[in-house]
Amino acid sequence: MRTIFRGIWRNRGRLGLLIAIGVCGLAACDWHVAGASDGLVYSDPADTPRREVALVLGTAKYVQGGRLNLFYQPRIDAAAKLFKAGKVRGIVVSGDNGRADYDEPTQMKADLVALGVPAEFITCDYAGFRTLDSVHRLERVFQESSYIVVSQDFHVRRALYIARDRGHNAVALAVRTPGGYWGAKVRLREVLARAKAVLDVNILKSNPKYLGDLEYVGKRAI
Repeated sequence: MRTIFRGIWRNRGRLGLLIAIGVCGLAACDWHVAGASDGLVYSDPADTPRREVALVLGTAKYVQGGRLNLFYQPRIDAAAKLFKAGKVRGIVVSGDNGRADYDEPTQMKADLVALGVPAEFITCDYAGFRTLDSVHRLERVFQESSYIVVSQDFHVRRALYIARDRGHNAVALAVRTPGGYWGAKVRLREVLARAKAVLDVNILKSNPKYLGDLEYVGKRAI
């Protein structure tokens, strides 16, 4: 163990340089992803341009201990407001249903219905395991490329970065981000997520975990 520490101490200059390069790289990715969505993010449903559908990015309604997830309800409320204001013709709720006992899309749909959105205009994407999956699948499975992304500001900017790479006609409605510990924790995690998005889009050319047969989104007539 002493030998390891001595080796680290002797190479502390190189180690410090590697850490600095890594931090600068993460910061550059964070800035790059955020800048790609300039002028495309709105905070008020009334100001948000019309698109064909709303893409509501999934999260669990409850967190460990049965507490309400503070990131959840603002997304549901905003999507319902967009639909009622005539900003979209349909809603796609995209989330994780990777286990029989865990189903984000069905919960989101039920809560939208409870807010007065007709069930026939809400489409569930059960394989939105991550943001890249949700964005790709909306076009490649559900055949929609004109949409409003609904989530917190930090999240929609990453989604729009992926959407712009796909050539989608997308904007976003950013909802309230919780403050305090939870807001800070998620924002720090987002720095890593944005670096992964840059890697996925520009180097790995990543695809969703699942695609499958084409599906149609329920939309009301204009």
